Amino acid sequence: MGDHLKRLVAPASWSIARKTATFVTKTAPGPHNANAMPVVVWLRDHMGYAKTLREVKQILHQRDLLVNGKPVTDSRMGIGIFDIVALPKIGKYYRILRDRNGRHKSIPIEASNAETKLAKIVDKTTVSGGKIQLNLRDGSNVLADNTYKPRDSIVLSLKPEDRYTILDHFPYQAGNMAMVIGGRHSGNVARIAEIIPVPGSVANRVVLEDETTGQRFETIDTYIYMIGRKEPAIAEWGIEE
Repeated sequence: MGDHLKRLVAPASWSIARKTATFVTKTAPGPHNANAMPVVVWLRDHMGYAKTLREVKQILHQRDLLVNGKPVTDSRMGIGIFDIVALPKIGKYYRILRDRNGRHKSIPIEASNAETKLAKIVDKTTVSGGKIQLNLRDGSNVLADNTYKPRDSIVLSLKPEDRYTILDHFPYQAGNMAMVIGGRHSGNVARIAEIIPVPGSVANRVVLEDETTGQRFETIDTYIYMIGRKEPAIAEWGIEE
């Protein structure tokens, strides 16, 4: 049962029925992490575009499903936060986000908005030729200059002619808008008020302020996902306050 796990222990972020069957497909190694939702779970359990694994495989065989602009053929491939999932033949486009309970939610978007993707930089390395490679949270990499830093977010083009070209940049710094993607404040959107460095290997603390209520709360930098410089910028990502 290496490709499956019991539904009772499936990640809560999948938000699937627990007792309809014993097992559910396990996420394959690849983009994001083990909490990423397998394509089969998204199509069948989450969205209802298929009723069985066989129907899911037929959709994928016909190359009808795109994730971040590329056809998907592996039903176990994981999809996660800020991925763009598209079914162009029926005119359906979605951005994957997290709700306030930490569960995956699929936000319908226009086809034009499905041409860009927001990605968090988790690390950067120097590769052959002295070029800088940005390593992104979804497992992909892009070449860039030294302007960008870990924990920043970048906006990438998904158009075939300039795929993964950097279109915009949201630095990880006080004053910019962020979404919390883990912990007790998961799903909250607020402005960073203060970043508090913590010595050692412990994650830095981040204080955020809700623009509407003025209330402040704290999380760790691991859970921070930069989404813009100003509050109105969050509207284009389909984020609900």
